[in-house]
Amino acid sequence: MDRFFKLKENGTTVRTEVIAGLTTFMTMAYILFVNTLFLGKNGAGIPDEGVFFATAVGAGLVTLLMGLFVNIPVALAPGMGLNAYFMTVVLSSNGKISWEIALGAVFLSGIIFIILTVTKVRQLLLTAVPHNLKVAITVGIGLFITIIGAKLANIMMVSVNPGTDVNKTPVLNSNQFNIVLGDFIHNKDTALALIALLLIAILMVLRVKGALLIGIVAATIIGIPMGVTNVKGLGSASWIPSFDNLAVGKLDIAGAFGVGIIEIILIFTFVELFDTFGTLVGTANRAGLLKDKAKGEKTVGKAMLVDAAGVSTGALLGTSTITAYVESASGVAEGGRTGLTAVTTGVLFILALFIAPLALIVPSAATAPALIIVGVLMMAQVKEIEWDNFLEAFPAFLTIVMMPFTNSIANGISFGLVSYTILAAISNIVSSKKIKIHWLLWVISILIVVRYMFLGVH
Repeated sequence: MDRFFKLKENGTTVRTEVIAGLTTFMTMAYILFVNTLFLGKNGAGIPDEGVFFATAVGAGLVTLLMGLFVNIPVALAPGMGLNAYFMTVVLSSNGKISWEIALGAVFLSGIIFIILTVTKVRQLLLTAVPHNLKVAITVGIGLFITIIGAKLANIMMVSVNPGTDVNKTPVLNSNQFNIVLGDFIHNKDTALALIALLLIAILMVLRVKGALLIGIVAATIIGIPMGVTNVKGLGSASWIPSFDNLAVGKLDIAGAFGVGIIEIILIFTFVELFDTFGTLVGTANRAGLLKDKAKGEKTVGKAMLVDAAGVSTGALLGTSTITAYVESASGVAEGGRTGLTAVTTGVLFILALFIAPLALIVPSAATAPALIIVGVLMMAQVKEIEWDNFLEAFPAFLTIVMMPFTNSIANGISFGLVSYTILAAISNIVSSKKIKIHWLLWVISILIVVRYMFLGVH
């Protein structure tokens, strides 16, 4: 293991990597059940058994591939946001787009991804994007997953009460859109989440190894007498995985070329491009994998190829886009530095087929606080941004705030890249000090503007 994963070279051990992999799995395991809500019979219409199988096996296989082929602590699973968009596409089509056709669209977007990766267009992003924006991406993702954690734990809640204008059209204003504190006095889930958050924070202060995992397990146990952790069904649960009603190979690629589906394919591709770029760069930065520029670019290039292959693999198995997960940062925070972390996580996802009843009892109130702690750790990168240089500071600021405020990593990166390109270009016109703008930044900025103009906001 030491030779294969280069453990000593990366300053880590088998124990540290396994704990990191367990932690990553624990913070990602919610996707096994949340994905069913979006894509299952009550969502996009795929059989629930098929969604669970595709999620567990897809996440397991592609994460194993990332660990063995790339040797980095990044795990992959069906992406949140993209699965919601998948469901929206099916439900809003009035029967014109089936889930089989939508899977075909995901598959084709994966092929586009592979082409962009093999031709090294995606890898050029590492060279084209300025250092301050790369750091801002890490910080923005930290805030983004903090909000995910706060929402899952009901520590923070969003209430939207639309009004109407003079034409009786629904509208929103600042008085009708509220972010409020959860009721930790009467809501047991919120109370447990706060207990878990405090417990993990104390363990982190004391520098206890495995603090996140210990906190999640402890909170799950504490949640039993509180009535949050439900263990009633464990005795009668079936521990044999079900292989009925699978969606493997049921994608409709021919149907994906139908009227209107091209736009959907392009949107899937656009969001995947920047979401995965941001996740890989943010996690790699946190793990210190980009300190050696040449080695870092090669590593991320290989990771992007696995990520691209994961998109189409997920569609073949019967789920929406499988992509790199920001929750991988929780394993990095536990000391994960090599692919052994990812291999551990991948094995656990596959084993989840056999331990589904046990995995079901871990409440989101126990796992969500770990995401908030990871947000703290990723926020530390903010000190690397050149705040006294407004050309660097303003695009970095937009990148950071637009991710959590618009609930999209892609939006944050888009605003940052376009604003930097415009400001740098204007500075070059009026100032004698020239700033080098990579040609790819111009291409991407134009494509981003065109995307929002013609494809709208998604």
